[in-house]
Amino acid sequence: MLAIPSLCTFLAGLLAAALVADCAATRPINARVDKLDTSSGYRYTTREQFSDDSSDTILILAFSGGGTRAAAFSYGVLEQLKRTEVTVSGRRTTMLEQIDIVTGASGGSFTALAFALYGDKLFDIYEAALLKRDVQSELIKRVLSPGNWGNLAAQLYDEILFHDATFADLAKKPGPWAMVTATDISTGSRLAFVQPEFDVICSDVGSVPLSRAAVASAAVPFALSPVTINNYGGTCGFREPRWARAMDDPNNRARPAGRALQMLREMRSFENGAERPYIHLVDGRVADNLGVRGILGALEQLELSAGYQRALRINTVCRIAVLVVGSLSDPETDWDRHESPPNGVQILVKATAVPIHRYSYDAVELLEDTPARWKMARDLRATGAFANAGNSSLDRAAANVPNVDIFAIDVSFDAIDDANERHYLKDQPTSFVLPPEAVDRLRAAAGNALRASPDFQRLVYEMSHSKPPESVTPPIEVR
Repeated sequence: MLAIPSLCTFLAGLLAAALVADCAATRPINARVDKLDTSSGYRYTTREQFSDDSSDTILILAFSGGGTRAAAFSYGVLEQLKRTEVTVSGRRTTMLEQIDIVTGASGGSFTALAFALYGDKLFDIYEAALLKRDVQSELIKRVLSPGNWGNLAAQLYDEILFHDATFADLAKKPGPWAMVTATDISTGSRLAFVQPEFDVICSDVGSVPLSRAAVASAAVPFALSPVTINNYGGTCGFREPRWARAMDDPNNRARPAGRALQMLREMRSFENGAERPYIHLVDGRVADNLGVRGILGALEQLELSAGYQRALRINTVCRIAVLVVGSLSDPETDWDRHESPPNGVQILVKATAVPIHRYSYDAVELLEDTPARWKMARDLRATGAFANAGNSSLDRAAANVPNVDIFAIDVSFDAIDDANERHYLKDQPTSFVLPPEAVDRLRAAAGNALRASPDFQRLVYEMSHSKPPESVTPPIEVR
């Protein structure tokens, strides 16, 4: 079996390389916008699918970080969605064609961006271009060469996968809206490479190469230097949408609003470009390993704001399905069987992983709690209990909860029944090279976990049948 360097070895090698590469400071400059046009640019509301009302389902994929391990596991989910047929408005199609949004952090960002760029053609190129390629060795060789590491890494990704495509190119293509994230190292805020968030910094995300977004999303702290972008915030007349300002009015909202309000505060921190002319971005896993945080905030905004519901035309939707594709590494250790404690590097790696794992668990639990909370609010609204309680904030909260079902579908290593296979996959390192066998087993495991999910089977059934039977799991075969 091919020996794969551990995360510790990889970080040490890249750290040495980054110290050499940091000598040069040249970098691409993201384009400035003098006047915003909210009807154009890379936005969900300008996508072709947004104007297509043939489907009553919003299907979202959230791809976690984890290097090639995450890229392969998320790719396996796409392969299974391509094999799964569904009938929408009388037309036989596949679940792959029904994807509306795909989010990604770190390793998951590569699959998200590549799928948005190539669509169905991805299945012809991705395996050879990235999954079964020793990207790690090529990356280290380039970073050791004179020049800015971010530029060199982006050049490699352009050569093997993205071919100089930008977000302006994505905006012209039909297909899902990709939202990949990085972390502002100064504040810990997440920043997504989409135009609504680039509005805040008065910049055009369309000018940004996909490769540079991928580099920023996978800029591992301690190993790779941050990716720097210019902040022109405060120069283009940006104003928050009315529904966003209303959410911050203490007289016009009800709990829970903490996550949505925190997102607003984080975005507001970018508005003062004069005080913060530069934003330094690192690995998206630092702020949101699963890519779920933005989804949670959006659901909370939908729950609280009728204006946000109108902006997204939520009245035409019956269900929102989120497939959380998590590929967290959790290799076993024998530290507790020895008197000598682990060394400093081992402790650093573990200390970094623990909060990521804990936060990811909490994020999934919060997402899975949302359907029950919405259903309870709708049931109480139907009884008229809120309307007669004499509490205007409760009345508004009940009135605003959408008539939408939420599916939170877990597609992770923990969803794999075979304990031996589960341990094998969790032992795969966070690196940019894996043995071909590991890549194939990751892909197969993702497909098996998704296919076996009762929630996924119910989703496929409901998308094909407008009125599914109550409390009965339909005997549907998902190939």
